[in-house]
Amino acid sequence: MLRPLSEDLFIKDVPFRVSGFVLGARMTVIRLSEGGLWLHSPVKLDAETRSAVDALGPVRFLVAPNVMHHLWLGDWAAAYPSAKVLAPAGLRKKRPDLRIDVELSDVMDVGQSPDIELLLAHGIPKFEEFVFLHRPSRTLLLTDVAFNIHESSSWLTRNYLKLCGAYGRLAPTWVLKFMVKDKAALRAWRDRVLSWDFDRVVPCHGRVLESGGREALREGFAWL
Repeated sequence: MLRPLSEDLFIKDVPFRVSGFVLGARMTVIRLSEGGLWLHSPVKLDAETRSAVDALGPVRFLVAPNVMHHLWLGDWAAAYPSAKVLAPAGLRKKRPDLRIDVELSDVMDVGQSPDIELLLAHGIPKFEEFVFLHRPSRTLLLTDVAFNIHESSSWLTRNYLKLCGAYGRLAPTWVLKFMVKDKAALRAWRDRVLSWDFDRVVPCHGRVLESGGREALREGFAWL
């Protein structure tokens, strides 16, 4: 149910398609050194998933990493009323029905945990995506700023990503590039992320990159 990537880092993969594209989706669960769990981009909540998560510890934080990844957040928030829901400010306007306890910000310490660092992908206001570094496992968490899809049963997905130059590698799609409003700001974000100490990259869509993540990210965003 939950696949361990390190002692305190776990993932859950589920099928997911949108607008005809078969992308798959992934939730990442971090067991914080100070206790409790931090869930990134929660997937559909069912009894088996809940049991597997509960076996790891109490859920303290539920994180919507951008304004797109919110479909099942409400179910998790209802199931774990004591957990803090963290989300971009723009999600309040998009989903006024959701309980959001803390608005994500570059200047905040996520959940006041020394384990996690975050940074807004500046220059793409419609995405309002935050990327996260799990320091103990040297892991970077990405959502929609880049995919790492190497195979797909969908002809549409394969060919679209090939045309984007984003099939079989960690890279952004045309959708993201089209939404960039400030290329210099996004370039500064890329350079800041590349200064972080990470090797593994866990995207929400596509393969986990166990090593070589910094160089893969550098190559994927070389167009900046």
